[in-house]
Amino acid sequence: MKKIINLFLILSATVFINSCTDDYVDVASRDVNSEDFFNTSEDYQSALIGAYDLLQSTYMNVMLGEIASNNTVAGGESATDVIGIQQIDDMMHTPVNDQLKDIWGWMYAGINRANYIMEFQDKIEFPEKQQVLAQARFLRAYYYFELVKFFGDVPLVVDKRILFGDQFEIDRTPKADVYTQIELDLIFAANNLDYTTIETGRVTKGAAQALLGKVYLYQNKFDDVANVLDELILMGPYDLVDDYETIFENDNENNIESVFEVQYTDVEGAGFGCLQCSEGNVAVGFNGIRNYTGPVFDSGFSFNLPTQDVYDEFEPNDLRLPVAILDIDDWATSNGATFNTGFEHTGYYNRKYIARKGDLNTGDQNLTNPNNYRAIRFADVYLMAAEAYNRGNLGDDIARDYLNEVRMRAMMPLVTATGAALTDAIYHERRVELVGEGHHFFDLVRTGRAATEINGFVTGKHEVFPIPVDEIILSGNRWEQNPNY
Repeated sequence: MKKIINLFLILSATVFINSCTDDYVDVASRDVNSEDFFNTSEDYQSALIGAYDLLQSTYMNVMLGEIASNNTVAGGESATDVIGIQQIDDMMHTPVNDQLKDIWGWMYAGINRANYIMEFQDKIEFPEKQQVLAQARFLRAYYYFELVKFFGDVPLVVDKRILFGDQFEIDRTPKADVYTQIELDLIFAANNLDYTTIETGRVTKGAAQALLGKVYLYQNKFDDVANVLDELILMGPYDLVDDYETIFENDNENNIESVFEVQYTDVEGAGFGCLQCSEGNVAVGFNGIRNYTGPVFDSGFSFNLPTQDVYDEFEPNDLRLPVAILDIDDWATSNGATFNTGFEHTGYYNRKYIARKGDLNTGDQNLTNPNNYRAIRFADVYLMAAEAYNRGNLGDDIARDYLNEVRMRAMMPLVTATGAALTDAIYHERRVELVGEGHHFFDLVRTGRAATEINGFVTGKHEVFPIPVDEIILSGNRWEQNPNY
């Protein structure tokens, strides 16, 4: 305490002595000023890494894309374990929901980091500038697309940071206008990037084209979907992995089927006080087998449990079933493993994204799994293109060709249907091929099937999630809540 008092006296005397002049206000700060940051190409690359970093927080988006659908239930330890996830599972969520608040905040943090680069895009010139800007614009588009999927109309700001106080001036933008900006960003990215990149995990031309195709599909712009995805399929370096059984293993990441993959690592620790700070895939620990002992897998918190309904969706002898969904009772019997059951235990786990043995187990080990998220796979590209050709009346022959590329890999009989029957076949294939990957809820919503497939889904309400109430209050209550919340 004595040292603190003496220091205070010294500081007070210094201020008193210097207060007779203005020299003390001219002392340069030793801290980096954000307005003066961009002076070298390395500065832009550093800022770009910061914009990439928020991709790792999209693990929650992926989980809720399954739990909100009829693919999985919330699970966990009890009915009150992460209450926000439980409410979304039951279609009883409200504007007071920590997980929705996280998604809103984390996606806007990513947008702000991308916008920081764009705000200073003209400050200096350097050889790789267009590639940096293209990656920043892809990331901004990615984050805005996530926000539109979850919340519909959202505040749109481009090429400048959103600073505190701006919320009193910025309105929610119609999602059609947000989509327009997303398209512009992705077209720019596709035109300024190559199909290959030296550094694994960086955005490529193929990633921009694939996401652009998905954005078009969400708006039923079927001609545009077909055009951009045809080019990607024809010109890109991607293909389906031959052995589906290996596709989600940690030693087969960034493979030929991965068009865009979110990179995770287990080299840094993490804690529940800052989940978005983890460099690991938090969802993998949440999805893991409760109190598991045995080979291959590690333990976890038993969230996001596949339903009997999605298990039964697979056709007989579909080799994808045991890769996508782990029947824990059969596994335990065959391998001598033990486990405990949690809330809503279905007997199944999302095998694509549960913890594997062999990582560093950095604490907290359930938050630091290194399993990458395959955000856009080439199988998804084929199925999006098939849907566009079929639903857009552009040619069922081509639609079947694309669909059957995916089915042949799974050793499934070829589809010969046309028209509405072909549409149903494509919907079925998207569900079984992409189960556990976070797409199904949004597929059901965009195709108008959610009310008939999801228990508790209310048409005119649950197509989007509520805007977090804290954000509405921060706007001075200027933003209207989504309907019926």
